[in-house]
Amino acid sequence: MIYTPAGDRYDTMPYRRTGRSGLRLPVVSLGLWHNFGHERPWQRQRDIVRRAFDLGVTHFDLANNYGPPPGSAEENFGRVLATDFRAHRDEIVVSTKAGYDMWPGPYGDFGSRKYLVSSLDQSLQRLGLDYVDIFYHHRPDPETPLEETMGALDAVVRAGKAQYVGLSNYTSEQTAAAAAILRDLGTPLLIHQPSYSILNRWIEKDNLLDTLQEAGAGCIAYSPLQQGLLTDRYLGGIPDDSRVRTSRFLNEDALDNQTLGRIHALNDIAKRRGQSLAQMALAWALRDERMTSVIIGASSVEQLENNVATIGNLALSASEIGDIDGTVLDL
Repeated sequence: MIYTPAGDRYDTMPYRRTGRSGLRLPVVSLGLWHNFGHERPWQRQRDIVRRAFDLGVTHFDLANNYGPPPGSAEENFGRVLATDFRAHRDEIVVSTKAGYDMWPGPYGDFGSRKYLVSSLDQSLQRLGLDYVDIFYHHRPDPETPLEETMGALDAVVRAGKAQYVGLSNYTSEQTAAAAAILRDLGTPLLIHQPSYSILNRWIEKDNLLDTLQEAGAGCIAYSPLQQGLLTDRYLGGIPDDSRVRTSRFLNEDALDNQTLGRIHALNDIAKRRGQSLAQMALAWALRDERMTSVIIGASSVEQLENNVATIGNLALSASEIGDIDGTVLDL
């Protein structure tokens, strides 16, 4: 059956301008990090992506190593692009990244020009695209000169392989230096993608949003639900199939009694707002207008719909923000 997107898909989703650029992104973007590898049913992935677009989610965030196995998320999303979104390519923003280990030998990791350009070529092949809208350097490289890495980002834009460039996991100081190089090259930094949540506030201590504002760049948070900790998933204990038990990115040490107490207290605040804990956590991450968007994952259409429903109540009062801060004051 031919996919026809919802006619009202742009009626309710808010879109924010990305820094001083002309690009606007939905306040909720869909990330394909954990749930879009070959081990997950493709039809379920397809249903999630199509429903996201029906809800006004126009931005789909990937990386070369997303899966598992690495590369499979791009392959699976490429199938959706080919089967359902080909007529709607100009309505969506596709982003991908390179910076983590992808293939054996000295050229498949970090930030050399050879790695970044080669990786993007591979990503485009997996996606079945001529270009991506945003290409990120996924993490700083302590050994490659920043000029080389930023020069590679500039080169892929000039080659027509990417429309914009971004950074991920860079500190404020590193971001300022990178943005200055990109500005001089004529390819301004569009966006930065840091981890950020109620329980993970490093960007505030590092003044990253101030640095990005000065550079004219936007910000998009990943893991705004702290790998699922800021959901109702753990309010009754630790399920056997949860990320705490199954993921290498999270373990039971992250869910000690103190953290669990915070989660329950935050859930009480969310209930008073008439929201789920996840919805409140997303609204909190978006409370500063300089935060362009937040990236959510989804393992089901229902989970996607529940999280996107955050847009119905984004406003947080000063009192609510104070209550939230008081719950995690010692972080």
